[in-house]
Amino acid sequence: MTTDLSMLARLVETDGKDVVDIGCGGGALVRDVSALGARMIGVEISEEQLAPALARDNRSGARYLVGRAQDLPLADASVDVAIFMRTLHHVPPADLTRALCEARRVLRPTGLVYVAEPLAQGDYFALTSLVEDEFEVRAAAQHALASAELAGLDRVTTVDYDVGLCIADLAACRARTVSVDPDRAAIFDARRAEIAEAFERLGEPGEKPGERRFLQPTRADLLRPTAACERELRSSRLWRQPGGAQRRWPPPPARPPEPPR
Repeated sequence: MTTDLSMLARLVETDGKDVVDIGCGGGALVRDVSALGARMIGVEISEEQLAPALARDNRSGARYLVGRAQDLPLADASVDVAIFMRTLHHVPPADLTRALCEARRVLRPTGLVYVAEPLAQGDYFALTSLVEDEFEVRAAAQHALASAELAGLDRVTTVDYDVGLCIADLAACRARTVSVDPDRAAIFDARRAEIAEAFERLGEPGEKPGERRFLQPTRADLLRPTAACERELRSSRLWRQPGGAQRRWPPPPARPPEPPR
């Protein structure tokens, strides 16, 4: 068992690098990786979603931007590492390959994309499925990663690992669940008794009174631009869209791959 930060540090050198956290949430990863020497950028979908990260930032020097994974507010070839930390499956399935294209677009020629995705298994997945069943969206994210060549990326390293999540009580469970999507609050409250029973039944006791420890199997993937893509980046060639608009290679695919059913 390990932590997301430990696995990231094991697979990716971030010291002195420009790193973007796509879907930064409360900014914990931005702060942690800043402390490791990275120049961090946190991206979230709205000012409201960014507010907690800004409020908790401890003068890390990080930048925070509003934007979506499918249309990152960053220049071409502007970062060394693009991170999806448990966020890729929150991208609509039809936009997953486009999101990976965007991550590739903002990479420098020797850059890396790091994706950590929770797998649809384990007791924490069983608990959160009472609020929203993410089986299909998580499967779609894995399918997009398996087809990463469509985004000009090679999937070079895959590591499965387990994360232990300690949750203080049912109120903390609700806060964690709702932080991902505020619309989950009404569902959680409507099924509160059922969720409370599952909270006590699943996992195992934590170190503190009332605390529960849950297991979340996770998969980390390291991706880099394909050889053809890297050559295009190094030569700074542009491809041209119909109508004359220019953008960097590769273009988003005309039709993203269908997730498995």
